[in-house]
Amino acid sequence: MLGLIISIIIVGLIAGFIARAVIPGKQDMSILMTIVLGIVGSFVGGFLGFLLFQHDAMDGFFQPAGIIGSIIGAIIVLLVYGLVRGRGGAARRRS
Repeated sequence: MLGLIISIIIVGLIAGFIARAVIPGKQDMSILMTIVLGIVGSFVGGFLGFLLFQHDAMDGFFQPAGIIGSIIGAIIVLLVYGLVRGRGGAARRRS
């Protein structure tokens, strides 16, 4: 169980770091938030993989993905986060 948790954290860190490197601009995130980004991205990647291929090794709807799926999911999460955060910031500046 401890090995699973450590591997999820490591994959989350790698996926979050690569996603932050791929997306242009500055993201003000700590290491912990980068890990959370990668972990959430892993589940998003697993969900999208299930939707695209309709089956997986665990045969579940909500699951973690491999490293490639985690990176793709983290990029998607970071893009959505940037859009939501950008809109909120623009609305606050106009007021």
